Amino acid sequence: MSQSAALVLFSGGQDSTVCLAYALNRYHRVETIGFDYGQRHTVELDCRTTVRKGLADLSPVWAERLGADHVCDLKGFGQVSETSLTRELEIVTDESGLPSTFVPGRNLMMLTFAAALAWRRDISILVGGMCETDYSGYPDCRRSTLNAQELALRRGMDRPFVIDTPLMWLDKAETWEMAFDLGGNGLVDLIVESTHTCYLGERSCRHVWGYGCGSCPACELRASGYRKWKGDLAA
Repeated sequence: MSQSAALVLFSGGQDSTVCLAYALNRYHRVETIGFDYGQRHTVELDCRTTVRKGLADLSPVWAERLGADHVCDLKGFGQVSETSLTRELEIVTDESGLPSTFVPGRNLMMLTFAAALAWRRDISILVGGMCETDYSGYPDCRRSTLNAQELALRRGMDRPFVIDTPLMWLDKAETWEMAFDLGGNGLVDLIVESTHTCYLGERSCRHVWGYGCGSCPACELRASGYRKWKGDLAA
């Protein structure tokens, strides 16, 4: 399998966009995969085409390396998840400290489907935006979980899969900085204008850091990271 090709788990959000730019900088052939799992914020899927085009426009090298896009319909998975991401439920935190936005097994499922596609496309590198620094405590975002998943995929498919997580040890301010380092103001502007993070799917309210409700956990992380990166000058 090709060690110079990567498949990026690309949602249309900030983190996966930075991961896609990272992969385009690093690997010679880059494909993307998105998942419709019945999420409330399906608007993120609508952003994917615009962001992919925007990245290609930023660099002729990126344009040459950017390959096929794939979308998997996994709505059946969302139907078994009683969470605030797949149901019209209030976002709260349970007794264990996990927010109700946690979709059990989501990353494990996505990586399994991504690996199956990568197997067919002769790709060995899976790139994901999982992070253990600025996150909501999701257990499937931990590097230890992904190490176990990587081993399971290697043994279960008999292929040398690697799960590359470039944001794993970065906070959100460092993620904004990484975007700037990769693509300058052009990439930062693309993230602000065209990506989607808000769990509620709100795109009618524009903030300096992008569109969103401004109060859900995803918006708060994105906003606080932007303010920290800008030196607390941004509202």
